[in-house]
Amino acid sequence: MFAPGFFGTRAPFFMDLVTLAVALLPLLLWLGILWARRGFYGLHRIYQWLLFWVAAVVVGWFEYGARAGGGFRSYLAQTSLSPRLVTAFLVLHILIAVVTMVCWVRTLWLGEREWRRGNLPGGYSLRHIRGGRLSAWGIFLTSLTGIWIYLLLFVF
Repeated sequence: MFAPGFFGTRAPFFMDLVTLAVALLPLLLWLGILWARRGFYGLHRIYQWLLFWVAAVVVGWFEYGARAGGGFRSYLAQTSLSPRLVTAFLVLHILIAVVTMVCWVRTLWLGEREWRRGNLPGGYSLRHIRGGRLSAWGIFLTSLTGIWIYLLLFVF
């Protein structure tokens, strides 16, 4: 877990793997959205739930690894950048990630409820699409800011 990573930076292996997963998440999410647009609603539903749970496990693994590796302060000590700058960016990333997680859970939960009621696809679709778009933008921004945190801590 704490062996040198595969990106050739100062980051440990688990951090490289988590960063790769975070970078791929928006692309994987887009694939699921394409299935819904093409009418594969059942596949879209299962895939989105699977993607959510995989992302939750990745976040859990990241949290464990970050804390077991000494926490944010130990990683912050390795960078040449201002601790205030990196911390401020981390706070922004966490804020975006938490709001996104709430939106994503809400979209999934309400989508599941309406699917079981037979309202998806159907009368609830427009609300579901709006919630999905908001969640997708949040996931994209979370991914982008997560990659920047990685760069700030382990490259610069």
